[in-house]
Amino acid sequence: MLETGELVNGRYRILHKIGQGGMSVVYLAKDELENRQWAVKEVRREGVQDFRVVEQGLITETNMLKRLHHPNLPHIVDVIENEDRFLIVMEYIEGISLKDKLAGAGALLQTDVIRWGVQLCDVLDYLHGQRPPIIYRDLKPANIMLKPGGDVKLIDFGTAREYKTGNQEDTINIGTVGYAAPEQYGGMGQSDARTDIYCLGVTLYQLVTGKNPCEPPYLVLPIRHWNPALSPELEQIILKCTEIDPADRYQSAAEVSAALGSIGGAGDRETVKKPGFLEKLLSGGRGKRQKPQPQPVLQPEPPVRQEQVMPMQAEDHFGDDETALLLPKEHVGIGRFIIVRDIMEIHTDEVI
Repeated sequence: MLETGELVNGRYRILHKIGQGGMSVVYLAKDELENRQWAVKEVRREGVQDFRVVEQGLITETNMLKRLHHPNLPHIVDVIENEDRFLIVMEYIEGISLKDKLAGAGALLQTDVIRWGVQLCDVLDYLHGQRPPIIYRDLKPANIMLKPGGDVKLIDFGTAREYKTGNQEDTINIGTVGYAAPEQYGGMGQSDARTDIYCLGVTLYQLVTGKNPCEPPYLVLPIRHWNPALSPELEQIILKCTEIDPADRYQSAAEVSAALGSIGGAGDRETVKKPGFLEKLLSGGRGKRQKPQPQPVLQPEPPVRQEQVMPMQAEDHFGDDETALLLPKEHVGIGRFIIVRDIMEIHTDEVI
């Protein structure tokens, strides 16, 4: 590990550690040449299986970010490699992740969520507009930093890939359980810009309801099921973003942004809702006329890299600042993609 006060590459003075994950440590450092602060991410070779694969992923990530310039993306300053470590010097983003904000506040204000959603749409539209398009593939609250001024930044491009037609091996099996689109589990076609739209929908759902998609019942319910005061327009936007079939989702981030921008004022009051029909149904109650729940057939794909072989947990990850990698084993995600709108069509006058 780097030591406090250590001078890296004759330029970056390590001030203190600000974060640590399974494979990396992040430090705050002062640039002695430019008299400003940067974040330094250190990945050590020691203890990492097949470091060459990890290193190649880091090189891909940094090279990608170096050529991107957007106010909602971090800026890469420098990359330093030596025999025992890989260092990435990048913009220091002051603030907290939306994951941490959710942990402290629960459901967040709808007006804030809509504003952040528009910003995320803007950066996704920028990424998808690159040539070739860049698919982010791991949008979730943990990868969104909230700055003191109220704007958001999308971080951690470890799973991002350039979209290449027909290259399915490079565009599946990576993401975070609960947020990942059905096609990311394999067997349902190539992931593309609409994959990011699905992840965006799940993220908006969690931000506005406080409900973690990585926990039971693993469903994206209509948001007004949790809080009837929320906007019906936002509810429909989230439901459309999270359709199982990519063809039924919004086809671009710009479309989602336009839809979010058209939402009028809506209340954000807290609503405590008593257990009702859906709760009874999801907890095991049975009606007389239940409609079958559509479920995708998820065909497991063999792990492509060693670091993908991890225990299947809700929101598996290397660490708080690391990217989660899906482990496409049998039964993964079954029920996570149930369309709850079909459940809502069940006749509720039946005794449960």
